[in-house]
Amino acid sequence: AASATAISTVIGTLAALGIDKLRSRWYRAAMNTVTDIPMTNPDIITGISLMLMFVFVGRLFGASTSLSFGTMLIAHVTFCTPYIILQVLPKLRQMDDSLPEAAMDLGCTPMRAFLKVELPEILPGIVTGAIMAFTLSLDDFVISYFVTGLDFITLPVEIYSYTKKPLQPKIYAMFTLLFLLIMVLMVSMNLLQLWSDRKRTTARAKK
Repeated sequence: AASATAISTVIGTLAALGIDKLRSRWYRAAMNTVTDIPMTNPDIITGISLMLMFVFVGRLFGASTSLSFGTMLIAHVTFCTPYIILQVLPKLRQMDDSLPEAAMDLGCTPMRAFLKVELPEILPGIVTGAIMAFTLSLDDFVISYFVTGLDFITLPVEIYSYTKKPLQPKIYAMFTLLFLLIMVLMVSMNLLQLWSDRKRTTARAKK
């Protein structure tokens, strides 16, 4: 979950920046449609499709095993990235487009203007998307069940294997900790979104 969140956050942020820079309405609509596919596609279809692709590519290159931690990571990044884009794009559209240009007029390089001006504006969206991606990756069972290999297994798949035999007391403790962790993450995400909205409202009132 941590690896998938880190990778999808970088890819999703860069993708959101690219989509926001598109001038053509048709190109932007096409990219939004492609982005929405992993979110609207049923998990079981996504899981089976990814498993078939990994097995095909593995046999094509003569790999001894087609499913591993790498395939699991790719699968999780695939369905986590759209949620990052979904959170970052609105922040980019709310930002004044003249701010980066003003920073560059004052001597900033494009990279420095992004780090000093754009990044602070979209940071709440990035953090919110990262929390959502971590929660989804940690909680995912269906896709993970199809792409898991022999060398690595996720917590939900491990928990599912316990249901086939009498549950030990430690499993109930693990369920409780998992529930509390997800609840804390979701509350943090909502508080961060509330803080961001309040900050934007205050900035507009000062103007």
